[in-house]
Amino acid sequence: MGVYRLRDRYVQDGLSTVHPAQFRSDPAFRAAYNRGVQASQGVDPRFEWRVHTALWAAQSALRVPGDFVECGVNAGFMSSAIMQRLNWNAFARRFYLIDTFAGPVLSQFSREEVRKKRLTIAEDALQAGAYVTDLERIRANFAEWPNAFPVQGAVPDILPSLGIETVAFLHIDMNCALPERVALEFFWDRLSPGAVVLLDDYGYRGHECQREAIDEAIREKDVPVLSLPTGQGLIIK
Repeated sequence: MGVYRLRDRYVQDGLSTVHPAQFRSDPAFRAAYNRGVQASQGVDPRFEWRVHTALWAAQSALRVPGDFVECGVNAGFMSSAIMQRLNWNAFARRFYLIDTFAGPVLSQFSREEVRKKRLTIAEDALQAGAYVTDLERIRANFAEWPNAFPVQGAVPDILPSLGIETVAFLHIDMNCALPERVALEFFWDRLSPGAVVLLDDYGYRGHECQREAIDEAIREKDVPVLSLPTGQGLIIK
């Protein structure tokens, strides 16, 4: 077994590895990541491998027909990075960016999530300004991509009104079990064969209720969820 120096390790976002992370020096990756930081107005959450995974998933989804959907946008870090990396204006697809843009719907948290302090965490984050509630800021961020459509509304209430028929890529990041499960169930029959579903918190410590809700929703689909060391979950339909 080799001996590795500490400076050779990747240590971010709950993930530590001595294996090479060459993607970090790739100019296309750096441009995409920096575009995410721009969307967050300079706030760097330090989760490069998570973004690397999302970029791979989005690029893979281009192989199948359908639009892109993100449920849980906040500042738009991940979706901005994806559109930068894919050169989104080169595609005749829509990217639906669905969020309340008012923070989480607190009434959607289950008793178990309340018991595990997930509601308290959400309330504290909202009070601290961690959720972007300025819709004009969101629209300005995505203005360079005419096929990006910020949609203000709560999941699941807003979904039937959007008329989304075919989906190639679905990113779910709402930090709450109920809307995440309903979003997956709503879009499942709209996902093209080979479509990619990326779950931001599926394997993340403290988000067990979300994982359990997704597992229950996917159980009858006979499709496995890949739990990733980044905390994300990956489904290929």
